[in-house]
Amino acid sequence: MSNVTSLSSLKRVKEVQPRDEAKPASPADDLVIPLEQPIPPGTPVQRGFISPARAERLRLQLWLADNLRKSIAPDVPLDLPLPRTPEREQTVRERYQQALQRANIKIPAEVTEEQFYHNVLDEIFGFGPLEPFVRSDSISEIMVNGPYIIFIELKGKGLVESGHKFLDDDHVERVIKRIVKPLGRVADADHPLIDARLPDGSRVNAVLRPCAIDGPNITIRKFARDKLTIDNLISFGSLTPQMAEFLRACVISRLNIIVSGGTGSGKTTLINCLSGFIPEGERTVTIEDAAELQFKQRNVIRLETKKPSPDSPTIVTVRDCVVNALRMRPERIVVGECRSGETLDMLQAMNTGHDGSMTTVHSNSPRDCISRLETLVLMAGVDLPLPVVRTQIAKAINLIVQISRLRDGSRKITYITEVQGIEGDTPVLTDLFRFVEKGEEEGKVVGQHEPAGLRPKCEPILKNHGFNLPPTMFMKSDSFK
Repeated sequence: MSNVTSLSSLKRVKEVQPRDEAKPASPADDLVIPLEQPIPPGTPVQRGFISPARAERLRLQLWLADNLRKSIAPDVPLDLPLPRTPEREQTVRERYQQALQRANIKIPAEVTEEQFYHNVLDEIFGFGPLEPFVRSDSISEIMVNGPYIIFIELKGKGLVESGHKFLDDDHVERVIKRIVKPLGRVADADHPLIDARLPDGSRVNAVLRPCAIDGPNITIRKFARDKLTIDNLISFGSLTPQMAEFLRACVISRLNIIVSGGTGSGKTTLINCLSGFIPEGERTVTIEDAAELQFKQRNVIRLETKKPSPDSPTIVTVRDCVVNALRMRPERIVVGECRSGETLDMLQAMNTGHDGSMTTVHSNSPRDCISRLETLVLMAGVDLPLPVVRTQIAKAINLIVQISRLRDGSRKITYITEVQGIEGDTPVLTDLFRFVEKGEEEGKVVGQHEPAGLRPKCEPILKNHGFNLPPTMFMKSDSFK
């Protein structure tokens, strides 16, 4: 670091102002930059690479960030988050300028002085190279495939490689620890599989070495700052006003609802929207692996599972939380996702007075949802005959709402299906609404939601709660026949 920064450059650096936290980044804010070329021969495809010049710049950024952070918060380890305040930013700006002068640092030519300064701030207060993505409202998913490959999803429409990089595996692991340590979770070689969340509730999954072959990886499912409402889903074409009104009636009438769908289809978003229909006074307990549900009612208790740590080796599972929730006088229980034996306890809760409960399940259709629930119940380790399991499912669940992510990236409710009971050993499913594809135009899936032409069996329950839904809501129009 023998090169000297010019006096004019130093003056310009002094004029750099902290980034406005309230102003989100836009797609034009260098979220996607050109990929480094050429690729060195023999480069592992999944690992990627970093050029010596880029590595040197990142090394300089980290060196500056670590030294500045130690000077303003010597008692806070580098792998813990440091709250960002105007006072700290002012101190960092002053000491940053002093450090440039004392160390005779020349800012690399391939990055602007302002961008270099903000990169240093992101290393001090944020998640390093991921901070611009976390801050941007235009990005819905962040996927770190090792230190040198970062994909992002722009507005939920498709993946693109961002061109941004970490310095090395240790750099990625530091960011992972900054995410999970405040939650009391451990990220190391003995605990390489991590589920966590960001302060804004966004879902985080990370895998460390030795399980991650090509380097530590991170997957962040971001949630919008302004939470979506059912009206937003209607405007997006995810469902019709008639479907929304029917779902509102079902939630208020305390029907048990399963939201079914694949990964990234919008199950959690839909549950959040449906929760807006729960009357204010009803006591609700939510249970999740990593807290993502954000209900607006006041009478809500939020429970989260616990992973083992060196200080506290005990484990608290979703099933433990469901069993405990039954002792908390809940009127409704909402499980973020049923993926194991807790499904049996959830069904029993639905069958024993906790009407109006909801959960999500990974499956591709309403019929597959029933099969998936059967499998999950059997994972509870209770030796129940399959006919008994199917009877439990048919009696507990009133409605399956299937949501899918279509090939053009749009998310739509493809089925609203009523579970009408059981005949023999087979649960009886009746579609009330469905999405029918008509084709594709200019890369967009063309189709429309239509009623199936059948009245719901639960209609008397809805009427008892004051909902006299018109028969035309469920009748096929001429255009659907």
